Amino acid sequence: MPPPLPLLRRALAASAPRLRPPAAPCPEPRGARPCSLAACSSYRLRDALHPLWQSEFSVSGGTRQSPINIQWRDSVYDPHLKPLKIHYDPDTCLYIWNNGYSFQVEFDDSRDKSVIMGGPLENHYRLKQFHFHWGAINEWGSEHMVDSKVYPAELHLVHWNPVTSTSFEEAIMENNGLVVIGVFLKLGAHHAGLQKLVDALPAVKHKDAIVEFDFFDPSCLMPSCPDYWTYDGSLTTPPLTESVTWIIKKTPIEVDQNQLEEFRMLLFTSAGEEEKRMVDNFRPLQPLMNRTVRSSFQNHHLLNIETRPNEHAHQRSL
Repeated sequence: MPPPLPLLRRALAASAPRLRPPAAPCPEPRGARPCSLAACSSYRLRDALHPLWQSEFSVSGGTRQSPINIQWRDSVYDPHLKPLKIHYDPDTCLYIWNNGYSFQVEFDDSRDKSVIMGGPLENHYRLKQFHFHWGAINEWGSEHMVDSKVYPAELHLVHWNPVTSTSFEEAIMENNGLVVIGVFLKLGAHHAGLQKLVDALPAVKHKDAIVEFDFFDPSCLMPSCPDYWTYDGSLTTPPLTESVTWIIKKTPIEVDQNQLEEFRMLLFTSAGEEEKRMVDNFRPLQPLMNRTVRSSFQNHHLLNIETRPNEHAHQRSL
């Protein structure tokens, strides 16, 4: 855990959670890089994994480990999945710290001020922190894959269940104690909402560095498309407990090359140590086992693929 900081508390008028208006049908994700042989070999077989994933604690032996490769064809549309409702209070944002394997933005989770509800959830969950995983180059970086395609980075927003647990630390060990929202990042346009965060990164270049970071609403990092996949999984860092309901957003957000390069300027190492760039800070893929990945959207992508051969056959017969 980071060193203690004086936590600023600001009184806000009580307000009901803001609900997102219905969204137009989402475009299919574009810009994910196909997993070429070279990229896949480097992604899966790297011998330069961070020690966090080399230790004995990184081998859980469980049946619902994360991350996974989401197979679009095998995901099951569940019409009972609700839209995800998000209400993040920017005043609950506290600080950024370099924990030695990512940079983490922490939030005040003492009350129900930054919460999510709906989706596959039975009750609300409180936001505890968010962080990212990224690669040394744009050909890999995300922890999850979609049809074996990878993205340069992935955002994780970590929430815990205040109904069944009294603290985040307790929720880590509870079944369905955590919810993590995963958002893919792809190379594209400059992301104005992310830039405030990027501007603060030089202050946490070294391991254990910490800096106050207030009034930030991470909902600006969410894609407008409401579609998502969900499955039962685990934390991707030790203790790797199988306590996580994953919600993986279908549509990525765009960030530009300069913003990704600022991530890669961070260091795994403390000040005064030999510098090691903070890159490739993701866990390798884990087997799906007997789990089902559910989707909140109908699989038009698959329908389009399956109808094309028939269309072409009809054209050839004319």
